[in-house]
Amino acid sequence: MKLLTFTALAMAGAIAATGAAAQDAEAGEQLYLHHCATCHGLDATGHGPMAGVLLIQPTNLKTLGNAGGKFPTARVVQRIDGRDPLVSHGSPMPVYGPYFEGQDTAIKTDAGQPILTSKPIADLVAYLKTLQGK
Repeated sequence: MKLLTFTALAMAGAIAATGAAAQDAEAGEQLYLHHCATCHGLDATGHGPMAGVLLIQPTNLKTLGNAGGKFPTARVVQRIDGRDPLVSHGSPMPVYGPYFEGQDTAIKTDAGQPILTSKPIADLVAYLKTLQGK
């Protein structure tokens, strides 16, 4: 009986640790600076050097959580991975699409449901969450 209890606790801990480790905000920041800052700006306010050539101006990524008070994880994931395309990009966002492909990582949405995405997108989402309200 002790072995079963220990095993159940170990599995629960592993699942919790996997969820926490699935998102790395520091890695997300590096990805952001390399792939996103050109349009969204170093400060994530939507004023990057390429913003002027886009038909639709980039979003201020620091205010994503303002609508309803919750960070819109599912919408952000789907916008980045192309499930919810944005016309101004003319292609999947970011234009580095293949780098962000994959659905091997599950993260929780603002409603508490899991959404499958790639590890780089999970990291970007973790970073974007740290910017809210700054």
